[in-house]
Parts: sequence; C-alpha cells; structure tokens
Amino acid sequence: MENQVKTNTDQKEQQLKKLSKMSMIRALLPIAGLIIIFLLFNVLTNFRMMKNLPLVLSQVYVTMIAATGVFFIMTMGGLDFSQGSILGIASIVVCMLSKTSIPLAIVGGIVAGAAIGAINGYFYVYRKIKSFIVTICTMFLFRGFIKYLTTNAPVAGAAKLINFDSTGLKVACTVLILAIGFVLFRFTKFGTYLKAIGAGEKAAMFSGIRTDRMKFWIYVLAGAITGFAAFINVIKVGSVTSSGGNQLETQILIALVLGGMPISGGAKVRFENIIVGSLLYIVLNSGLTMMGFSTQLMQLIQGVVFLVFVAVFADRQSLQVIK
Repeated sequence: MENQVKTNTDQKEQQLKKLSKMSMIRALLPIAGLIIIFLLFNVLTNFRMMKNLPLVLSQVYVTMIAATGVFFIMTMGGLDFSQGSILGIASIVVCMLSKTSIPLAIVGGIVAGAAIGAINGYFYVYRKIKSFIVTICTMFLFRGFIKYLTTNAPVAGAAKLINFDSTGLKVACTVLILAIGFVLFRFTKFGTYLKAIGAGEKAAMFSGIRTDRMKFWIYVLAGAITGFAAFINVIKVGSVTSSGGNQLETQILIALVLGGMPISGGAKVRFENIIVGSLLYIVLNSGLTMMGFSTQLMQLIQGVVFLVFVAVFADRQSLQVIK
C-alpha cells in the first residue's frame, strides 16, 4: 500500500515537472522565434533590415499600443474585430479637432474610441451577444462611416500635426501605455480578475467579481487605448483616407498569438506577449516585403506561421471559454 502511494506521488511529481518544462518552452518559443527570424531576414537581405531598423520599428507603435487593449479583452476570453474601425473613426476625430487644439484632438480620439468600445461592451454584456459577432458587426458599421466621411477626399488635420511625428514622442507614448498596462495587469487586482474571468466566468462570479461590469469597462478601455493610438497614426501623414485602420484587428490578433498569447485567455497569458508578438509580426512583415514577395505570397506565409503558433499555444481544454 505504501509503495503504491509512493509510486502515485512520484508519477504526479513527474507530470508536474513535465508541465512546468512545457510551460517554460512555450514562454521562450516566441522570443527565440523573434531572434531567429530577425537574424534570418538580416542575412537574406544583406543586413538591410538592420540598416533600416528605425523605419521597421516605425510601423510597430500603433499596433503595440492598440494590442494592449485587445490583450486585456483576450485575457478574459473575449475577442474584438472592430479595432481597425475604431482607429479609423478616432483618427478622423483627431484630424477634425486638431484644427482647434492638439490636446483636444487627443482627448477627442480617446473619447471616440471609448464610445465605440462602450457600444461593443453594451451588446456583448447586457444583450448577451457573442463578442466576435458584436465586434464584426461594428467593424463593418464604422468602416462604412469611414468610407462615407472620406468619399470625396481624405480628412485632413492641422498642418502642425506632422510636427509631432518624432521617434522620441512615439516611443515615449508607447512605453507609457505599456508601463501603465504592465503595472495594472501584474500588480493589481485588475489583472487577477481578468485572468479569473478568462479561466472560468462562473467561478469568478461566485468568488465575488462583478464580471459583467468588468467586461463592459474592459471594452471601453480597449477602445480608449486605440483612440489614443489614433493620434500616433495621424501624425505620420496628417490625414486619414478610406483605408484608415484597415486590417488592424487582423494584425493585432496575429501579433498576440505570435507572442504566445493563448487565444482562449485565462491564467497562462503573459504581458510580454504584447511586446514580443508585435515585434515578431513587424519583423516578419517587413522582412518579407524587403525580400520582394508579392502581397498574396506574404499573406500565405503569414497564414501558415499564424496557424502553427495557434496549434502550439491554443489551450484545447478551455477553447469554449471564448465568448
């Protein structure tokens, strides 16, 4: 009897060690992938990527900032496909208000993003419609608004907007958002509640977490963050076209999964998924562009890579958590 108990204990310890080892490998895989792909594309492009590093990184700021809000949504098991439309609408608001005041334009972009996030949150939380259905609907709805507002000509902002297009400002804004998000997620109840909802909403509700209120405000927060990213998006050219924010939601989803984000959220998520994934996506996209691949072939390669990472990081036991 004692030998059997000892054997069972040893087996459990071995299983725990194996799970711990697999968890560590999953955590290190995206970082290793980033380093390998960066070195590979440098070799294949005769180190043109290294020489044009500032240009490559200039594409990452908007994606990384907006991905922070979506990271919170995915942590609690939700999805958001309306981020591109949020960015487009908020960018138009920023351009319009920039002619009055730049600070007002930034606040206006945040408010516009938060308003669309509130619409998503309302229908998702209080009308009990699945998050991916709600956000796909608002994606098409506000994409239509963007095309209508930019039918005759791009929406131009104040000429002084371009004066803010500096690497220092964009880096500072990105680091600020990431730092605030990291502190909230890692050191406050905010992050604990998000992971609890993602792991099991009913259990979280019975433990005293106001899940509905939390979910609603997370969508508002994600919209507000993307609204802030609209300012960074606008200062590059000072105007918005009908394609403003197009495909951003796809970029964010691919970036987070490439960074090791479990698509079902829960306790296994890491804040580092945002940074590593965004960099990995931009390096992959820029490297393929520098090598002269066509758009169709680039999408094919990105799709294969995305599928591989989903297969590696998807938690098959909790996929039903996606709401």
